[in-house]
Amino acid sequence: MSGPGSIARAGRRILAICIDWVIALAISNFAFGGNQWATLAVFAVEQILLIGTLGYSIGHRVAGIHVVRLGGAPAGPLAALVRTLLLCLVIPAVVFDPDQRGLHDKAMNTILIRM
Repeated sequence: MSGPGSIARAGRRILAICIDWVIALAISNFAFGGNQWATLAVFAVEQILLIGTLGYSIGHRVAGIHVVRLGGAPAGPLAALVRTLLLCLVIPAVVFDPDQRGLHDKAMNTILIRM
């Protein structure tokens, strides 16, 4: 399946996370001297706040994807928080199923779909 509502494939997901990481790195370099933990914290805050409220981060928006629950409902703040904490551990994000859902998405019953 392709088009709006279809599962976001790896290319869009990678583009989105790279954009979000570059934004976090720029903020961290400006405000915290490029401290690696500050960069991770800025990244996490962006993910939690934006996905929890809007359903997408800046990178997701640019890539044309967003996070929803499997039934189509918004991810919500709790899912955004837990999903982001797992994403920051990296391993859950790089281990995924045939539907391209990482462990961080499976844990919160969320999925990234195309807008």
